[in-house]
Amino acid sequence: MVPEVDFKTELAAVEAALLARWPESKLEPSLDRIAALCDLLGSPQQAYPVVHITGTNGKTSTARMVESLLRTFGLRTGLFTSPHLQSLRERIAFDGVPIDAERFVAAYADIEPYLALVDAAQPHPLSFFEVLTALAYATFADAPVDVAIVEVGMGGSWDATNVADGQVAVLTPIAVDHAKYLGDTAEVIAAEKAGIIKPEAFAVLAIQPPEVAEVILRRAAEVGAAVGREGGDFGVRGRLGAVGGQVVAVAGLSGLYEDLFLPLLGAHQAHNAACALAAVESFLGGAREQLDLDLVRAGFAAASSPGRLEVVRRSPSIVLDAAHNPAGALAAAAALAEDFAFSRLIGVVGVMADKDTVGILAALEPVLDEVVITRVNDPRALPVDELAAVAVEVFGPDRVQVEERLDDALDAAMGLAEDGDDPAGAGVLVIGSVVLAGAARTLLKGLS
Repeated sequence: MVPEVDFKTELAAVEAALLARWPESKLEPSLDRIAALCDLLGSPQQAYPVVHITGTNGKTSTARMVESLLRTFGLRTGLFTSPHLQSLRERIAFDGVPIDAERFVAAYADIEPYLALVDAAQPHPLSFFEVLTALAYATFADAPVDVAIVEVGMGGSWDATNVADGQVAVLTPIAVDHAKYLGDTAEVIAAEKAGIIKPEAFAVLAIQPPEVAEVILRRAAEVGAAVGREGGDFGVRGRLGAVGGQVVAVAGLSGLYEDLFLPLLGAHQAHNAACALAAVESFLGGAREQLDLDLVRAGFAAASSPGRLEVVRRSPSIVLDAAHNPAGALAAAAALAEDFAFSRLIGVVGVMADKDTVGILAALEPVLDEVVITRVNDPRALPVDELAAVAVEVFGPDRVQVEERLDDALDAAMGLAEDGDDPAGAGVLVIGSVVLAGAARTLLKGLS
């Protein structure tokens, strides 16, 4: 066996080769490159059924819940999500466990000879996300898995993951995000995301604005896909707060599932759970017959979604959330107001330059007493001084502090939290970017 230190070196080399390609934030709308690569690899994405998930918010949490449920029902699962919080290998998981370094390196070595062939034959070389998608599909076929749960990277129709034909397509709530590539209205974005609905598939629709639902339903009708709609065919019937999460009741496609403990916080996660259950019901044929309640309970109880209102430290409590658009920030703010009892809450905020900064900060302003602006360690990040200027407009100058370094920002936020009249009831919220949440998680918990 090759010594572990060699795998660390080889892993770093593979990650460097991937990151040297077009970043996933850059999109050239075509499936030609990924299709050509998958053809050379023997079309691995056709070797197993796929549950395909898109939307603006809630994709990763919903995907992880679908995976946990299907694994509890005895299926070997492959899970592909993006972006990652701390390690690139988080994106590809087998039975809930991220791919190990040895397997990742070996899989890249298997597909590497074909990358140059595709690069040479196409007007543009393969992107980071396209190569990673092909790598995931190939490793799932090699395992083999019984089912792959696949989260889109951006959009739907032109997303690299869409070379697979999902047996089930899940569309979580859709709002405006990535407007540069997807469009500046929810209806236009919905048309792009609805492209994952394939002929004779089953489409699971989260609650959507009427104009968005109309676009999605039109696509489903065009391709002959069956549809299950949250709020009509299934939905949340009740939820109560519980230590470490919540207890929910969900009316599924086939019956009522009660006393489901979900170790995730926020009403939005209960709605994600309803969509996940409907997806699993339709995949397993449970739309005709109710699924085993004990297995459903076990699947939800085992679910996790790091970086989504995740409490990583106490005294003061530090909560991480990867929300990076106004809709996500609103959901996080609502959950903080309902599920936490902070007497004082300090925000640590950093965002990317292409995001609706005003919308994000405005959503957070009612629940944050003060905010510490910091830098996201990414070339796409909004400069700290520009973000701070917007924060002053939203919060006022007396409620804004600036710390360039994240570690200093965390220290400052903890100090501000403890300065109040009730330090035991104070907290810190790190929010605004997946990259920021991941960096804070590494600082506070270490790599997992």
